[in-house]
Amino acid sequence: MSADAGLAGLPDDAGDEPSGARAPERVASISRRRAADGPADAKPLRRETDHWLDRWLETVADLTRLKSSHPMLDAVIDEVDGRMIRVGDQWLADFASCNYLGFDLDREIIEAVPEYLDRWGTHPSWSRLLGSPVLYEEIEQDLTDLLACEDTLALPTITHIHMSVIPVLTGAGTIFLDQRAHKTIYDGCSVAAGHGATIHRYRHNDPGHLDDLLRTASGPSPRVICMDGVNSMTGNWPDLRDFAAVAAEHDALLYVDDAHGFGVVGERTPDEPCPYGTRGNSLIRYFDLPYDNVLLVAGMSKSYSSLLSFLTCPTRLKEVLKVAAPPYLYSGPSPVASLATSIAGLRVNAVRGDAIRAELWRKTRTILDALEALDVYTPNESGHPIVEIPLANHEDIDECGRHLFDRGIYTTLAAYPLVPKAEVGFRVQVTAVNTDEQIDRLCEVLGEVTERFALKSRSEAASAGSEAAREAG
Repeated sequence: MSADAGLAGLPDDAGDEPSGARAPERVASISRRRAADGPADAKPLRRETDHWLDRWLETVADLTRLKSSHPMLDAVIDEVDGRMIRVGDQWLADFASCNYLGFDLDREIIEAVPEYLDRWGTHPSWSRLLGSPVLYEEIEQDLTDLLACEDTLALPTITHIHMSVIPVLTGAGTIFLDQRAHKTIYDGCSVAAGHGATIHRYRHNDPGHLDDLLRTASGPSPRVICMDGVNSMTGNWPDLRDFAAVAAEHDALLYVDDAHGFGVVGERTPDEPCPYGTRGNSLIRYFDLPYDNVLLVAGMSKSYSSLLSFLTCPTRLKEVLKVAAPPYLYSGPSPVASLATSIAGLRVNAVRGDAIRAELWRKTRTILDALEALDVYTPNESGHPIVEIPLANHEDIDECGRHLFDRGIYTTLAAYPLVPKAEVGFRVQVTAVNTDEQIDRLCEVLGEVTERFALKSRSEAASAGSEAAREAG
């Protein structure tokens, strides 16, 4: 960006104007232009009168209605006790948390924080380019070792990374975007498009369609493929080996957001204690992919319960991003407590992580087995602790959510337009510190839900899937 980009939209000589009052001839010129534009009492069109807000409200009407009326949307959490939360006078078992490993409640991690606060204060408010606390260097080295990559760069959030790194990687090149990629990836690609990138969308989790587009779609290099790892709604993940192979064949970069996979799934070993693999070092290691044409984005805000994110990258790219990615140049860093819990969490993961993941798998499997016994469909095929339960009738979302709340179960409501109407329902998220009693209670209430509301059955879903496959064939 040029140094005078901030003057865009002003007259060419705006930068030459002296400080203080405008020169008289400038004032006269502005007055003449205003007179030519219309009557002095004419009012410019305001957003209050041009119906922009009505259009937005119409689009999100279902969600807006739930937000204003439902106790599980925009709720204020008054108190926590383990995985029990209090909303007003109601205590509920929390199945909406993404703290998969339970590190938010781990005493070893909590007790590590005060020492860092004593040494560093609450917040190192330099931008990282001006002053990067050595804590960042420690975290980046630990992540590099865990992920077996060349280098990593830590920034506060994954949204920061998408919005700043995708445009740098792409330039005026071409993006191939999964149609169901996370909204924050879409936003990052939109910023890239504003800088001249071309965007092509390929069918969700369809490497064949991606291959066809890479062969036929117009657009200059560099070419970047943007997609999710573990899907944030279904808990499923693609076979990244197929996508990495397509990317390598077409000399494209595979950019993977594995926010929900990192910390849960990891490299496979003969003695792994559960099907998630070991070490929780992401889908890239789960599939044993090289980083030659793969860039992993993930964060500590899910499994590690810390406000921090990172991307893997060659050291040369890391040095470029330090001067090209706005969050490194301008944004305040993560608070010291989050840096401390990231460091402590990585230590705990190295010692106890696999045992914690085995517990997480067992508890998730209990819920999936209960749904199977109830003949209730969930798209979850992976066993990941995100369990989506769609309703047969999307209009039931309000009443079903209220039943869950009244029965002491707190979940994530998946309302339209967050998901298509055919997928409206609720999402259960399991953590390692949900107790067996809470799991049993959830399974009991799920049985009640099947009696009161129409849920999609496993047999009906299988039949619909077979029909769709025949039509596609």
